[in-house]
Amino acid sequence: MNTRKLVYLFFSTLLIGASSGVIVGVLLDLDTYFDGGFLNFFFGVLWMFGISAAISLVAQMGYFAYLTLHRFALGVFKSVKLWNRIQVVLILFVLFDLIYLRYYAFASEEETLAGYAIMPVLLFMYCILVAYWKRKETNRGAFIPALFFMFVVTTIEWVPALTVDIVNDTKWLWIYVTPLLTANTWQLLILHRLTGVPNEKQSKSHSK
Repeated sequence: MNTRKLVYLFFSTLLIGASSGVIVGVLLDLDTYFDGGFLNFFFGVLWMFGISAAISLVAQMGYFAYLTLHRFALGVFKSVKLWNRIQVVLILFVLFDLIYLRYYAFASEEETLAGYAIMPVLLFMYCILVAYWKRKETNRGAFIPALFFMFVVTTIEWVPALTVDIVNDTKWLWIYVTPLLTANTWQLLILHRLTGVPNEKQSKSHSK
């Protein structure tokens, strides 16, 4: 991949992640943005855009860190199947932790474990859909790595928001996770197009 494509990937991811954060931030707090006049709205959007852009930068660092980890793990384990099994175990472990540890850390007596499972389960379902899309556009072997990246890496990037009591609020959790999800989804689904990696059907047609 040449420099032009890298620059495109960087700025497009930054813009998509930041814009999604602004949209969700405004929709979840309409009164704050619209009750103070145009300048209040303008500077509020600008502030949210800056925060979301910073979060999308974290997503970009996480993506390239995972690409490095993935190559390193394949070299260490010498087996795609073994590395995929390890990733599946880690996915399940993170899903459990994302539900139980937040419940243990923040839940009041009135709150239930089921209430703390809603966001992780929705996140997991979304990640499955993205991973399936990646598999469909490339090959079957891309599903587990894509799911691992979308769920585990996104969760790791989300940790600062998950572990601070101040932002243990559904609104702020969505504001933090939205730029991460949109940036990671975009990176995952655009990279093979930028690098020109053929999908499974194209590979079979070329092999005939």
